[in-house]
Amino acid sequence: MRDSTDDLQAAAAAGLISQDQLAALREFLATRQRPAAVAPPTAAPRFDLVHLLWYAGALVVIGAMGLFSTLAFAKMGGPALTASALVYAALFGAAGHYLWHRKNLRTPGGLCIAVAVAMAPLAVFGVQDALGLWTEFGRPATVRDFYIWVKGSFVFMELATIAAALLALTFYRFPFIVLVLAVALWFLSMDIVPWLTGAKLGDWDTSRRVSIGFGLGILLAAVIVNLRQRSGDFAFWLYLFGVLTFWGGITASASGSALDKAAYCALNVGFLLIAVLLARRVFAVFGTLGIAIYLGDLAAELFKDSLLFPFALSAIGIAIIALGLYANRHQAAIAGWVEARLPDVLKRLRPAPTG
Repeated sequence: MRDSTDDLQAAAAAGLISQDQLAALREFLATRQRPAAVAPPTAAPRFDLVHLLWYAGALVVIGAMGLFSTLAFAKMGGPALTASALVYAALFGAAGHYLWHRKNLRTPGGLCIAVAVAMAPLAVFGVQDALGLWTEFGRPATVRDFYIWVKGSFVFMELATIAAALLALTFYRFPFIVLVLAVALWFLSMDIVPWLTGAKLGDWDTSRRVSIGFGLGILLAAVIVNLRQRSGDFAFWLYLFGVLTFWGGITASASGSALDKAAYCALNVGFLLIAVLLARRVFAVFGTLGIAIYLGDLAAELFKDSLLFPFALSAIGIAIIALGLYANRHQAAIAGWVEARLPDVLKRLRPAPTG
């Protein structure tokens, strides 16, 4: 930069440029020398070792205070459970705020906030248990039941979690909190069925249909969020959970007829096409899994009680691996071909490349 300034000064002294031109050029070079404003890191999901450890740690804490909590933990009593949840929420909330604002570590900070949000059902469970605020759908035995059973008594826990997630997203725009919100909404869709329809608890056919409808709704929300988001991949978790609930409901509902099985296979082939068009690997994962399930079932029927069945199933697995190798070898060419032919609206739905 110093050499450039000296050269400009010499050019002005020689009369090659005017003093006004010299001043303008100096300002231009000074502008180029200034460091570009550092954009705040986005919270798009990444899957390197560090990020996997962060996400795994957050999930372990959430699971420890919920899904994997024990009967002995529940026997602490409602007030103690609520106090534990509030202490956890306060500590993780404070840690998340510090990491987010003071250290500019958006991922661990956002995950701490997500853990704080995930304490909401435990806090409400404790309040309901202490005050006996259970509905006609009965009192659950433990906090763990919230994660594995459909029960109308959980509705207030889910509403509290939804409210906490929305409040957190107001101040911390972190995509993983959207997953906590989506899970709470799905639980609510499952548990509110007895309230609205009078369906019997344990009516899994109704639950599967609700799950399919909810999954489609979440996928639609993912598309809308995808089109509107400016930073951070908030749509990632919506696509993941939407595909999981929709695909899971479809897979659990598939009947034994050949036509239904063929339609199921076609749906999963469609998932693969969507994965290519939108560059969303979650569709490829579940689409491939669904096709493997269909082919495995087909092989089981064709080679029923046959010595050839293990070999037929192995051949299917090898064919899938070979297809993956082919796709990997020609990935750039396939992506370029698709990109050149996509309409603009679909290009907007593809995630921005990360470097």
